[in-house]
Amino acid sequence: MPASLTFHVSRLSPMTHEPVKLLTIGGSDSGGAAGIQADLKTWTVLGGYGMSVITAVTAQNSRTVQEVAWMTPPFVQAQLAAVLSDYGATAVKTGFLGRAELVIAISAMLQKYRPAHIIIDPVLVNHRGQSMFPDEVRQFYLAYLLPIADLITPNLGETAVLLQTSSIDSYEKLRRAASRLHQIGAKNVLIKGFRDGDALVDVLYDGQTFTDFRQPHIETSNTHGSGDTLSAAICAFLAQDMPLAEAISQAQKFTHRAIARAANWQLGGGHGPLALLGD
Repeated sequence: MPASLTFHVSRLSPMTHEPVKLLTIGGSDSGGAAGIQADLKTWTVLGGYGMSVITAVTAQNSRTVQEVAWMTPPFVQAQLAAVLSDYGATAVKTGFLGRAELVIAISAMLQKYRPAHIIIDPVLVNHRGQSMFPDEVRQFYLAYLLPIADLITPNLGETAVLLQTSSIDSYEKLRRAASRLHQIGAKNVLIKGFRDGDALVDVLYDGQTFTDFRQPHIETSNTHGSGDTLSAAICAFLAQDMPLAEAISQAQKFTHRAIARAANWQLGGGHGPLALLGD
């Protein structure tokens, strides 16, 4: 792995240093490409100590999600209490939540334990950009998660769902959407995946400044879990006290490299995973 992407650990010797503690809250992907599995793989490669709170267990593969078994809010809160009351976590990210009552339960626990960094990846649409949940889930994200987030990382489809707007098909619309999400309560907004010619652009808005992060577009269907990987990598770099813009830049490079390495894989018949492999 290039030095610029190496995860920063303490200066203690390798035999004695403790890894930074990271917590993902989301769904289990039986295909291993996205969700909890993608987050934990990312953190393993980057040298963090990954922990998980499961909101749902899915029966899915590269083609489709066949079934979902939901955890109850009390059980999700019990998982959170067990982890955060003992291990604690420097940084936390959320992924597949899917139910309004889970959003409320998770928000309450994060406010109780107050981790240093909270990244909200609002998993609200499927790979076709179609909304997956009742509108109350969107409303509860806006009311209960955006105000406690250090960073929210929607893609274009999720941004359109959150704001109940038409498709975001121009750079100006993207900027206006980022400004609206900030006004609603998100401290920092990163909107992912805007296509600009041969590049993909992620745009960060911190309330004052827009910052573009560009990478060449890779023509491949093996992008399942790319949003999870990006937000997990940002989470890991922020936990090492990296400034936000630098954390996003390094996470984007890490994710782009993982896509490139798996571009020609044929592990299944649909959208394949990223190559989250150590060197």
